[in-house]
Amino acid sequence: MDATTFDWRAFLTRWSEEWAGARDDLAALSADDAGLRRRRWLGDAPAAEADIAAMEARIGCAMPPSYREFLRVSNGWQHAGGFVWRLAGTHEAHWHEDASGLGEDFDEFWGEEDNPEEVRAQVGLWSRALQLDVASDATYVLLDPEDTGPDGEWAVRVWASWLDQDPRWYASFAEFMVAMHQEFHSLEADRDRPESTAAFVNETTRTQDAAVAKARTAALRGRHEEAIPLLVEARQYGRPHAAELLQQIGRLGGRHSDSEQQPHPDDPRFLTELLPLDAADLLNSGRGTDSWRFADSERFPGTAQAAADIWRESKEGTYRYAPGGAFGEAVDEAREQARWGDTDAAWRTLRAAIALWEPLGPGHIAPVGLLADPLLAPVLTPARRLELLATPRGGETGPAPDPAGDQDPHGLSWLARPGELSAGQSSPCDFRMVLVEGITPDALPALLGSSPGAPLAPPLRRWDVSRHHRPRQRTFSGYDDKALLSVGRAGTDWSFGFDESASTAFSMQRFITPAPAASVHGLAIVVWSQWRLDTPVFHLSAARNGTLLYAFTVRDAVPEHSSGSLPAELTPTALGFDMPGTAARVAATARALEAITERYGVSLPRRALTEGRLHSFESASWIRPPGPGETYMTITIG
Repeated sequence: MDATTFDWRAFLTRWSEEWAGARDDLAALSADDAGLRRRRWLGDAPAAEADIAAMEARIGCAMPPSYREFLRVSNGWQHAGGFVWRLAGTHEAHWHEDASGLGEDFDEFWGEEDNPEEVRAQVGLWSRALQLDVASDATYVLLDPEDTGPDGEWAVRVWASWLDQDPRWYASFAEFMVAMHQEFHSLEADRDRPESTAAFVNETTRTQDAAVAKARTAALRGRHEEAIPLLVEARQYGRPHAAELLQQIGRLGGRHSDSEQQPHPDDPRFLTELLPLDAADLLNSGRGTDSWRFADSERFPGTAQAAADIWRESKEGTYRYAPGGAFGEAVDEAREQARWGDTDAAWRTLRAAIALWEPLGPGHIAPVGLLADPLLAPVLTPARRLELLATPRGGETGPAPDPAGDQDPHGLSWLARPGELSAGQSSPCDFRMVLVEGITPDALPALLGSSPGAPLAPPLRRWDVSRHHRPRQRTFSGYDDKALLSVGRAGTDWSFGFDESASTAFSMQRFITPAPAASVHGLAIVVWSQWRLDTPVFHLSAARNGTLLYAFTVRDAVPEHSSGSLPAELTPTALGFDMPGTAARVAATARALEAITERYGVSLPRRALTEGRLHSFESASWIRPPGPGETYMTITIG
């Protein structure tokens, strides 16, 4: 803030008028405050130049510019915000000299070597600062002569005993006073008022409410960057909807989300947007269900049952975002696409419908409830969230943003790239998969399930698949290898079952390819790629109408098995599996996956497999039963 152009007279007069206008109940005022209300002035008489000179002689240095200009208008101030009841004038300001006894503890903490420079610079504050608070609620207002800006302003640091944090920092006394004016407004906006008293409305509230309305319109037109500074300032004044609009922008990646608004049952967005988001946040935080206060029927009798249902559905991964209307229809379609792995198509569906979205009230600028839906939240990548923010909606118009584009790589060869399935892994990941032509993903359990009528689990995150299907498994057999297959669409008329956590190492002597069982309606392809042991293995087999067409297995560049008539481009030699070295084996695996893609037009959705949720089931064993005389081990834990 430029102290040379700051109009102290106008600012302090407006503040005094607003304070007096908010004090309707004279009987509740103290004698001093009643006098302030009658005078409609929170300050003292202006300080004479002689008073300022005498003060500076007593203090031993010139005062910073904005504090000197303040004194020329008012030699002291009452009710600076909500917790400082009087600020010092020329006769009351004095060096603090650690009179509070806080310096030793703070200096020890601030002076630690690993602290940033700005933290270490606070060492000695309590000894060197000029104290401006005269009467307060255990709050200190300190001018720091060693934190001086190029304009000669001293920084102000404010600390209260009831705040568990470092002192708040302001670049100048003028900036501090603006913040205290904002604090006054924020407290007045939250204060309960009897119906007989006038509403808290004045020039400042009207100006800030107009700014919120302007910001909301800009945000709905896709210009959220214009909205942010308007909303930040309005939030400081406690204006309605400013904080929640900022929160929605922040939720969608608009670089500002430092205030989290708790949902409130009176808000029309409570059940469709706020409560599900709060449930998702609580689940992701790992805190216990005891923190879920909204299911308390005594505190929230009207919505407690709905809250309990939302909590249960969120835990189970079955919660559905259902905004209704034309946009709601698109959400339903996108959800169906996402649950079978096609997150790119799901985003295209949502993107096409964003313009049709309608807000639920003046505090609503975006369908942030999408982020609470377990299937749709992974669809909204950071780039797509920003695209949503930049898309005009809610009846407003404007230019459409550049599309974020698809996220999934084409085909299958990405599976051979290190780190693609598990971030940070330096080698390709283990996986096995079944690609089946002519059926939908929900038909796979009937062909490959471990038991008749094996059900599909609700859509699960990759790390939840095992604990869902085998929550209490204690027995493990060397002749039992039932895969946990996540399922989805692998292209036009193709479905996949995918397992990245094979429970056993590949064994050619015991392996039974599930390709024939999966191929009763068309072609089926099985791939098993193993890298976690010293001897990498790659297996490929294909079947049609229950009959094996071809198969081969290569272990560490050595063909281990081959049968049927292999397509020319899928022979181990053509793929380069006969070349030694890890890099050559990785390249051969990538070529094999690329050749399968080109020959059959199949693809796997990386984002759904790594970040999303997919249905899954337990397959029949990929290992044959033990033969005569063969032994195996069964281990039971507990």
